Amino acid sequence: MLTKSKVQDFLKEIEVDDLVSNFQVMGNDVYIDMTSHSPAMHEKKKLEVAMKQAFASEFGEHINLKLKIASPELPATPVTNEIKGKQIPGIQNIIAIASGKGGVGKSTVAANLAVTLAKMGFKVGLLDADIYGPSVPTMLDTEGQRPISVEVNGRNLMKPIENYGVKMLSIGYFSGANQAVVWRGPMASKALNQMIRDADWGELDFLLIDLPPGTGDIHLSIIQEVPVTGAVIVSTPQHVALADVRKGIAMFNMESINIPVLGLIENMAYFTPEELPENKYYIFGKQGAQFMAEDLGIPVLGEIPLIQSIREAGDVGRPAALQENSKIAEIYTKTAQNMVESLVERNTNLPPTEAVKITTMAGCSPKKK
Repeated sequence: MLTKSKVQDFLKEIEVDDLVSNFQVMGNDVYIDMTSHSPAMHEKKKLEVAMKQAFASEFGEHINLKLKIASPELPATPVTNEIKGKQIPGIQNIIAIASGKGGVGKSTVAANLAVTLAKMGFKVGLLDADIYGPSVPTMLDTEGQRPISVEVNGRNLMKPIENYGVKMLSIGYFSGANQAVVWRGPMASKALNQMIRDADWGELDFLLIDLPPGTGDIHLSIIQEVPVTGAVIVSTPQHVALADVRKGIAMFNMESINIPVLGLIENMAYFTPEELPENKYYIFGKQGAQFMAEDLGIPVLGEIPLIQSIREAGDVGRPAALQENSKIAEIYTKTAQNMVESLVERNTNLPPTEAVKITTMAGCSPKKK
């Protein structure tokens, strides 16, 4: 007969007695309350499987082990040196559009997503945060325009440029077409801060932020200044581009940043010639982003084909997603819908974010409220 002392000795033998808070033996039933080393679900599952295998091996398959595994209590994390980043009044969701490297069409995707969301009836803003290579003025046919100053509640604010139902701000509206922006990181960050905080954005469902490629000062400034709701990563199927995607996702997943990645958009996924609309040629590789997304546990929001009209539409300032009843408009609509669905799931399951806080205590993770 199985006794309590035998179970107690066995728990010491397999060195889990320090995790057990209570146990009872009732015939062939053993009830054990214990605490996992880690709050992670997979760690708790591993502990459960290991315990059942150990008891079956020691006492036989007829023993019914009934486990109750609790998560460890996490100590409160002291947070100091908070970087102030209050919610922007009137803006519901802030989405960072990022890429691991340049040349993958991130700005084109951001512009087309913005006009697609506006077509769907949302109130949309687009901030061109690529200080050194602003492209929003060209892609949305607003080159040469200048934001005017408006007074709002006693403050003089910039009024964003508006076209195709999208409100926009970009450093390109303040510099000449042939003028290079040669700024160090702090000056660029200050300019971005002004475009975010000193602008009359009004009521927005979405503010899309077109980040520069890579991971650097501008990214950290944005992340620390505004409560980014989630990030969308743009890549081509090429191996070299996907390698940099991992770095971009790793940045958003850092413990001190912890911004949810809503999904991955594969741009230039395949080429379809106009005269052979049913054919697909995978010039840069096939489904590379799909495989990476599965590996990283994030969704693929859309696969954007390599179509000449997308480039032509961007050059003349009318995004291809505005082409009524076209294949590309249909693809961007589905991609935007997938992004919104991922965002709704994120907002349902996670608390609101705020600007990243920095802690000076070693080993403690900065929190978001």
